[in-house]
Amino acid sequence: MRNPQVVSDAELPERVTVWEVGPRDGLQNEKTVVDVKAKAEFIRRLVAAGLPIVEATSFVHPKWVPQLADAAELMEMLGEEGRHLPVLVPNERGLDRALELDMEHIAIFGSATETFARRNLNRSLDEQFAMFEPTVTRAREAGMDVRAYVSMCFGDPWEGDVDIDQVVKVGKRLHDLGASQLSLGDTIGVATAGHVRALIRAFGAAGLGTDALADHFHDTYGQALANAHAALEEGITTFDASAGGLGGCPYAESATGNLATEDLVWMLHGMGIETGVDLEALINTSGWMAGVLGRPSPSRVVQAQFGA
Repeated sequence: MRNPQVVSDAELPERVTVWEVGPRDGLQNEKTVVDVKAKAEFIRRLVAAGLPIVEATSFVHPKWVPQLADAAELMEMLGEEGRHLPVLVPNERGLDRALELDMEHIAIFGSATETFARRNLNRSLDEQFAMFEPTVTRAREAGMDVRAYVSMCFGDPWEGDVDIDQVVKVGKRLHDLGASQLSLGDTIGVATAGHVRALIRAFGAAGLGTDALADHFHDTYGQALANAHAALEEGITTFDASAGGLGGCPYAESATGNLATEDLVWMLHGMGIETGVDLEALINTSGWMAGVLGRPSPSRVVQAQFGA
């Protein structure tokens, strides 16, 4: 297998954490329902490929995301290994399910805009914090780590442009509730490099440094890697990505695939940045999942390696 030629840049971080969201955020928007045994195999393959964090599923009501209706069965199938994997919980009911399975890490999913909060959470922008507060408090009291996704940070399909100060205010409130890390989401893939830099710097000016931030890019307009590179230059060292470029957002039709993990890792390795990921094993895993789904992988690196 071909690997990128390494040309290091001393001004960039030495190591990056890749937060793999394929099994949850990647599969949740797939029309083909994937068998729970295949999901478990997918997760095990990703872990074996060296992905340090693999977000497994979401304890959301099956009515809203039918693809993840098997969440409890999946986690039981993964056994002890599954306890260490993050899961998304939308509210206290989701947290109850995570606590029953003795999970260690949860994530909540907030919105930077009023319209998406109402459509996704059935809450206003302000009301979402009241919903999240008991969830985060109980999780932290149980010794869980809590991550907060902030969606629509760079643009909203209904509201258009999103004010940077508004994103920072939402993010800080989620952090103040007890979230250890904020994942800043370009949910519809409209961000550009300058916008990414400005948002990261605005969080810094508000007292939240890059150690508390991660970036989550979608590639709708082909900007995901450029945005990731800009974030790297600003000091971001955690990036969300989805194996094979799977996924989008079931509540925003204009949200296309996530940044492909292989494409991100190829770029990082080419710059001499350590990830701990076995790129060949990752590519083979995404190729395997593409076969399960019955369609080619949108990842450019996967396509190049498989000659597609």
